[in-house]
Amino acid sequence: MDFRTLPTGDFTLANITVPSCLIGQEGDLTRTDLGITNGKIGANDGPVIDMKGAMVVPCFVDAHTHLDKGHTLPRASNPDGSFMGALNAVKADHTNWHGEDVRARADFAISCAYAHGTRAIRTHLDAGEEQDERSWPVFSELREKWAGKVDLQGSSLCAIDKYEMAGRFGRTADLVAEHGGVLGTVTYPMDGIKDLLRQFFDHAVKRGLEVDFHVDETMDPTSETLRDICEVILETGFDRPVQVGHLCSLSTQDEARAMDTLDLVAKAGVNVVSLPMCNMYLQDRHAGRTPRGRGVTLVHEMKARGIPVSFASDNTRDPFYAYGDLDMVEVLREATRIGHLDHSAPDWIKAFTTKPAEACGFDPVSLQDGAPADLILFKARNWTEFMPRPQSDRIVLRKGQQIDRTLPDYSDLDHLFES
Repeated sequence: MDFRTLPTGDFTLANITVPSCLIGQEGDLTRTDLGITNGKIGANDGPVIDMKGAMVVPCFVDAHTHLDKGHTLPRASNPDGSFMGALNAVKADHTNWHGEDVRARADFAISCAYAHGTRAIRTHLDAGEEQDERSWPVFSELREKWAGKVDLQGSSLCAIDKYEMAGRFGRTADLVAEHGGVLGTVTYPMDGIKDLLRQFFDHAVKRGLEVDFHVDETMDPTSETLRDICEVILETGFDRPVQVGHLCSLSTQDEARAMDTLDLVAKAGVNVVSLPMCNMYLQDRHAGRTPRGRGVTLVHEMKARGIPVSFASDNTRDPFYAYGDLDMVEVLREATRIGHLDHSAPDWIKAFTTKPAEACGFDPVSLQDGAPADLILFKARNWTEFMPRPQSDRIVLRKGQQIDRTLPDYSDLDHLFES
């Protein structure tokens, strides 16, 4: 049977290869059969298809993205590839972020993610200059449009001192609550940071919100706001889920200090998301100088301490990252190379599926009986066949049915860039 076509209705995928950790077994990969019945995983009497060892994984969860920034590169390029260059380019482009502009670009990005096999996305939404008033209604429209295909979560994004915590930030927090989102902010070293964090958490407590931080996205070893966040969590007893992303400065700190910080992260019960592609693009960039540092956080040391670790796409085709397509297969392949996930524990696939789902509170990701048959099928029969190629011929099943994986054309966005 042609790998690219599968029957409709109930059937069984025989002789497939799955990550052992996703079916509760020891080891790396396991050969098994998987039935699909009424859109869910389960035995049936339908046709049996010999998949000849093809790999099968559940659809991915992308726990840290920026749908509102995505695909702005044609009109908002980064002049030097630096972090400050990206910040300034985005700030200047905010004047273009009216409702239809954000809607078209975000919808394009979600279409790509869906075609690649992602079933859930958390996106950050800029709040600066009252952009949140424009973006959150658009986000809610898109969440409704994509319901049943891609589950969407939104998280606010602004520097922790951008608005007065007793002033305009309250409006941001109200918008987040109104639209069923997550309260987010960016932290960096500054006087009074712990007092601002206490006020930030107080806003979250009053509205029953989960929180998400951009943290220490720098190679400066003195940037330790991760410690501040964890200490305030422990001091206040904040008990809603907390996710922190980036944590680049850990990679440049004294080993003992970094490990002590990770012990604090574990104690505070914080979830971590690593963004290796974007961090390598921005960090340690200097004109005419080869980068020395990767900017990738300490995922192996975190995992050893039981800290939940996820990997995600971050930015796509915007000033912060000129590449990407919200393809979690690309993130998996690149994270494996960048973070040396190979020659390690064989369950890193959880960092792209079950871990981000748990951290963000999305529906569980599973290959167990009764779970939705939201699956990705690859011709590759093992990781050594999977990693070298982009797996462009993958099959994506949603509720057991093969979807159209045609990607939107970049020309669909041309009208946004016409002067």
